Amino acid sequence: MAAPAVGVRRFPVGDRVGVAVIAGLAAVLYLALSFSQYHTFRTSTYDLVIFDQAERSYSRFGLPVAIVKGVHNGFGTAFSILGDHFSPILAVLAPLYWIHDGPQTLLVAQALLFASAVVPLFAFARRELGTRPAYLVAAGYALSWPVAQAVAFDFHEAAFAPVLTALLFERYSAFRHGRGRWWQVALAAVALLTVKEDVGLLVSAFGLCLLASAVRPVPRRRTQVLLGLAFAAGGLLAVAVTTRYVIPAFGGRSDYYWRYGQFGPTVPTAAWGIVTHPLDALRTFVQPEIKVRTLLWLLGMAALAPLASPYLVLALALLAERMLADQTSWWGLDFHYNAFLVIPLLAAGIDGVARIQRWCAGRAGVGRSGVGQSGVGRAGAGSRGGREARAEGTGSRIRAFVARRGGLVWACAVLAVALAAVPSFAFDRLLHGPAWQRDSAQRAAASAVAQVPPGVTVEAADTLGPQLSGRDTVLLWDRLPRWAPWVVADVHSHEFPFCDLPDQLDRVRYLKDNGYRVTYQRDGYLVLHLPDPPRRLSTAPSPGCP
Repeated sequence: MAAPAVGVRRFPVGDRVGVAVIAGLAAVLYLALSFSQYHTFRTSTYDLVIFDQAERSYSRFGLPVAIVKGVHNGFGTAFSILGDHFSPILAVLAPLYWIHDGPQTLLVAQALLFASAVVPLFAFARRELGTRPAYLVAAGYALSWPVAQAVAFDFHEAAFAPVLTALLFERYSAFRHGRGRWWQVALAAVALLTVKEDVGLLVSAFGLCLLASAVRPVPRRRTQVLLGLAFAAGGLLAVAVTTRYVIPAFGGRSDYYWRYGQFGPTVPTAAWGIVTHPLDALRTFVQPEIKVRTLLWLLGMAALAPLASPYLVLALALLAERMLADQTSWWGLDFHYNAFLVIPLLAAGIDGVARIQRWCAGRAGVGRSGVGQSGVGRAGAGSRGGREARAEGTGSRIRAFVARRGGLVWACAVLAVALAAVPSFAFDRLLHGPAWQRDSAQRAAASAVAQVPPGVTVEAADTLGPQLSGRDTVLLWDRLPRWAPWVVADVHSHEFPFCDLPDQLDRVRYLKDNGYRVTYQRDGYLVLHLPDPPRRLSTAPSPGCP
């Protein structure tokens, strides 16, 4: 019986070419989706312009200031996004802005980052399950719905999470097999901590898994225990320090994203409320129904195999943060949140299948011996012993099949699920002709954007801001007048953050009544200009809907 292949220091040339092809095709797919969204005005000021302005500031050797975020949320014109989320890793993209200064640069970087996760994921799967399953898992990741949804929703720091998480698993697997160094594992974990403040929960959960596996005698046990302790404690410490001290130091608030008031007003009281009322917490975790649907889609993506691995706790740590919150946008299948989970779940699936294969391999050897003995001594066709022998023989053959082919069967299921999910998620948009074609309203939007001169400050409707961000200072057109010299408004369709379309029409009327004149109007898109704007912009937070 063939055991899963153990990885080698270097891939054979054929595998290197194969992995490069998968990663390259994935990058092309992601670029096609991102730029079709951008071309047809389906990207948004919140969040693409936020990151574009921040990267532009980084490229000029400053803090990542996003005036659009600071003004809309009332933090001021010099607000750094490090006061919103702790994502210093974004600074590594700044040199790309020396080549091209615009939001398209972020879309390219995101495509390459998501695609690059194919390489360490393939290496990890190859070492644990063998070469053929590794190819299938890599392809399944490339087509996975969490990646599709993240690529379709502008740009986010989540683009760094898959490649660094896959590298963490791959380097630990290499370390466990005597082919890697402990500092490589630690470096991957530290890099993850720079992606976002809450990723420390994932690192801490990984540390707990290392400690749990070190209960049994394992190679380099002492080093693994030290790594486990460092990750478990360091991950939680990083969350606490960045949230409570670092983010406020950059102008944010430590409680800005606190959404757990039903359990308590602070972290300690909420944690105590969850511990003392576990059934209430469990009920909150799975209600309303959208949470269950998200959980099923996530487990289905990895063909349920994560349930057989302790690595499932990594995904549960991040899921608990979302599902226990009272923020409805965190619960579902849209946006970029599930991109943080795709690699932990696939890695847990790989580990779970490898564990099942090892168990079946051990049992199948005993079973084969038993079947041989019973075949000699219990030949009676109708006897109870004969039935037991046949049952044992069938069980042994099943275990032998799982030990030999279980990884391949599971990997086929992962790819099949990814392909089956395509029509339900964002990649489906590329299968239809209109993905790249602008309709009459989008052509009107493009004409409206073209009316705004370069180098000015402009309030832009949410879906129009990205088209202006490379040449103008963009503010979000919201429910509070900012008195910028230019406004590009949309009364064609409902735009964030307005309550409804009449709310947008009221805002346009107010602007016209207060000195703005319309310089362009077509198909619900308007360009308004204020000849003599005030020297200072209004930076009060935009009011919410009643």
